[in-house]
Amino acid sequence: MSEALKREAAARAVAEISSGMKVGLGTGSTARHFVDLLGERVTQGLEIVGVPTSEATARQARDCGIPLSDLDALDRLDVTVDGADEIDAALNLIKGGGGALLREKIVAAASDAMIVIADSSKLVETLGRFPLPIEVNAFGLGATRRAVADVLARHDAQGALRLRVTADGKDFVTDGGHFILDAFFGRISQPEALSSELLNIPGVVQHGLFLNMCRKAYVATPNGVETLLKGN
Repeated sequence: MSEALKREAAARAVAEISSGMKVGLGTGSTARHFVDLLGERVTQGLEIVGVPTSEATARQARDCGIPLSDLDALDRLDVTVDGADEIDAALNLIKGGGGALLREKIVAAASDAMIVIADSSKLVETLGRFPLPIEVNAFGLGATRRAVADVLARHDAQGALRLRVTADGKDFVTDGGHFILDAFFGRISQPEALSSELLNIPGVVQHGLFLNMCRKAYVATPNGVETLLKGN
C-alpha cells in the first residue's frame, strides 16, 4: 500500500479535528502521517492540545509544533486517532505491534471517540492472524509466562508464545518498563473471554485487544480511502 494512500487516510482523520479539541496522538507508521498533517494545521492556526501515546510520538509532535499535555491535567479527550495491526468487521482491533499498547489503551479509554487509520492489509474476518501483544511485568516473568500459556491453550492458540526482543537480540522494553509476550493464535474465537482471562493474571499489565473502543476507521485501499463505521 502506497504511503500516499495512507497519508490520505490520515488526512480524513485530520479533517475531523477542530480548534479547542483535546486529541490523543497514536503511535506507528500510519499514525505518524496523522501527527505530521495535524502539525501542519497547527502551524496554520489550529488550536488543539495533544496527548501522545508513546515517547516517540511525543518527540514527533514537539518537532511538529503541537502543544502537548497529559491525562493528569486533562480529564477527558475529544478523540484519539491511532493505527491498528488488525481490524475486524465490528471494528475490534489488535494493537501493540509497536510496543505502545498500554499507553494507547489508556488514552483511547479516556477519549469520547477513537478513530483508526490503517491500510486494507489490516482488515480481517476474525482477529488473531497478527500475534497478540501481551504487556507483562518484568518481575515474575516465568510464572506469568506459564499462566499466559495456560490461557492460550484453553483458547486453542495455534502458535508459539514468544518474548519480544529487539533487532539486536535484547529484551524489548516498553516506555513503562515492561516486557511484551507475543501470542500467535491464528484465530481468536472468543476475544471478550480471552481479554478477561489474560487480565486476571497478576503479572499481565495489559493486552492488545481493543474491543468496542473504535467507532470509525479510515482505510486506505487500492481504490482509495474507505470509511468504516461501528455497527455498519
